[in-house]
Amino acid sequence: MTTLRGTYTVLITPFTPDGKAIDVPALEKLVNWQIEQGIHGLIPLGSTGEFLSMTREERQLVTETVIRTTAGRVPVLMGTGAEWTPECVELSKEAEAMGADGVMIIPPFYSCPNEDELFAHYKAVGEAISVPVMIYNNPATANVDLLPKTVARLSHIDTVSYIKESTLEVTRVRDIIELCGDRMNVFAGILGYESFWLGACGWVAVASNLLPNLCAGMFEQAVDHQNKQRALEIYHQILPVVKAVGGPHYVAASKAGLNMMGLNVGYPRAPRLPLSADLEQTLRQELSTLDLLNSFSH
Repeated sequence: MTTLRGTYTVLITPFTPDGKAIDVPALEKLVNWQIEQGIHGLIPLGSTGEFLSMTREERQLVTETVIRTTAGRVPVLMGTGAEWTPECVELSKEAEAMGADGVMIIPPFYSCPNEDELFAHYKAVGEAISVPVMIYNNPATANVDLLPKTVARLSHIDTVSYIKESTLEVTRVRDIIELCGDRMNVFAGILGYESFWLGACGWVAVASNLLPNLCAGMFEQAVDHQNKQRALEIYHQILPVVKAVGGPHYVAASKAGLNMMGLNVGYPRAPRLPLSADLEQTLRQELSTLDLLNSFSH
């Protein structure tokens, strides 16, 4: 089984202008552009992909479209998180059957499961599929914190071999590797640059929706070439955009940025609102500084 590593974009989902349907041509164009720009992998239907604001049929359409368009050029991990364990199992089996290289699963986000319940949830999924499971630790949205000791327990499930660690505690990377050894591979969820130096093998990035080349390049310089100075230069270069698409506006800002760059991907679905005018102006300035406005019309 190929080891997953590098910068993976947690893809936005393009919608038609009225927001009522998936914009399949825009999604195909986004996937092709990401790969042409050097991204190492794609994760549709994560939080940034608005998976909770879509029907089951729409999720299937996104899965089919991304896997077909990618055509094996980079790995695709599908977000298959769900509150109900049987639904999560079914979504994960479906993703594998449709050709996904793995799945990313946030814990059930309303029921606040304890450690035994988390173990049962991930064990049910892990035993139902043969592709890797990336567990996703984001306490801010899941209301559950996958502590390193919990991750160590989950790592004994054969297919549970990756984690997206999205707290702002970079020492989590160190502790997970210490407790799990080679049973768990850590992808940063927020602190990409910082996590690379503690042993993270990848970064699941929001900013790479807009900056796939630079975000992939930072990983390559830091991890493949151990070029700390060049990696730091790229980090400082992308940091304003990383900040702009961070926080509560990550979906709206990512979509606004792509719209400015010339790929019309629509707006977030309710209850999310489009990016406010002042934040849009700031993002436009940052993209202009990087000479990225109208990237899709080149």
